[in-house]
Amino acid sequence: MSKNNQPSTWTKTSYRSKIALQQPNWPDKEHYERVLTTLASLPPLVFAGEIRELKARLAQAVRGEAFLLQGGDCSEEFARCTAPNIRETLKVLLQMAVILTYAGNKPVVKVGRIAGQYAKPRSSDTELVNGLEMPSYRGDMANSAEPELSARTPDPERLLQGYHMSAATMNLLRAFTRGGFGSLHRVQAWNQEFVKQSPMGRSYERMAKQISNALKFMDTIGIATDSPQLKEAQFFTSHEALFLGYEEAMTREDSVDGGWYDCSAHMLWIGDRTRQIDGAHVEFLSGVHNPLGMKVGPHYDTDTILAVIERLNPANESGRMTLITRFGANAIEKHLPPLLRAVKRAGLNVLWTCDPMHANTFSSESGHKTRDFENILSELRCFFELNWAEGTIPGGVHFELTGDDVTECIGGARQLSPDQLGLRYLTTCDPRLNAEQSLEMAFQIAEMIRS
Repeated sequence: MSKNNQPSTWTKTSYRSKIALQQPNWPDKEHYERVLTTLASLPPLVFAGEIRELKARLAQAVRGEAFLLQGGDCSEEFARCTAPNIRETLKVLLQMAVILTYAGNKPVVKVGRIAGQYAKPRSSDTELVNGLEMPSYRGDMANSAEPELSARTPDPERLLQGYHMSAATMNLLRAFTRGGFGSLHRVQAWNQEFVKQSPMGRSYERMAKQISNALKFMDTIGIATDSPQLKEAQFFTSHEALFLGYEEAMTREDSVDGGWYDCSAHMLWIGDRTRQIDGAHVEFLSGVHNPLGMKVGPHYDTDTILAVIERLNPANESGRMTLITRFGANAIEKHLPPLLRAVKRAGLNVLWTCDPMHANTFSSESGHKTRDFENILSELRCFFELNWAEGTIPGGVHFELTGDDVTECIGGARQLSPDQLGLRYLTTCDPRLNAEQSLEMAFQIAEMIRS
């Protein structure tokens, strides 16, 4: 092991000797390698210093001194890489963070599923579309969702397009969060028009007014309110580290500490389908110094989970590993406690977070994939209660959400019904909470944090 806790045999290409699951079948390997060479010469999307800062913030959450809010689209789309869409996603995450901070009395680490979430795992390399077998849609960074063979054929040029889309998104996020949009002085302006008249919108408006009044009071008595903590928002990015060639090309050696950082995002996570201890994804991630997440579903093996954590975090560094549990409302009581006990018994420093979305998906009678707000909330409540019972810290949440006025998840304060799903069902992947449902969820979580 190197002085930077890096495996001595690791290189950013050593994963190539391992089995890599969930990779597109690139038809022209030489073209693919040329694209990776081009990507490796392009500027990083994020910087090592920012990555280290996020790790320090996550270490606070491990100790219960902060709370992680991670959210965004299931799978980003090139066509939706627009200023309004980016702004609305950021806006709802800022709103949720303010609710959690103000009502929950705890600082919030804001991490978006954004600026790189263009790849998606699939259960099969091919699928039947209109009676024809063709490559599965693996996200816009690999191919198109259009039901045509030419569109479904993986194209390496899409990796470059994904980089440029991510760079444009990062540029706008930095402008918004550092240029005044993320200032607490604008907390009332973040409320979307379609949410304002809803029960959650009115609750948010009352809270925002209290914050504005507090800022005015500080100004009145001579306490400066133009500090960066109030005028800027700290925001980080994340995505699933799925397409390893892209992640390899974006990995750079830092001139400050000599470590290797995957500069495609601040935080990366490894999925339930790609966390094999001897697989390529674990090999690659073992050598980069980013904070890492690992999804854990109900079909886990405890010894394997412990082994992967120790492989990815041999120094047991706080803030390095986040476990993102996704068991479902009906299964969390069975599957979470044994995992909590095993990790605690092993003395491993991990941040416990809950993804209450993925295991609560079902199909409505209309054929729309959806999620019930009550099931999502139920899993979150169980997550908090089970952590408290085991003496561990419930440190964060992981949502698929949007700032748009979509009708994809049923329930919530407006009691969205299954027959309303078709009104504004916009996702091409998994159903997301809309802005109003997201605010309602934030108020509910804030009560849990305060408890």
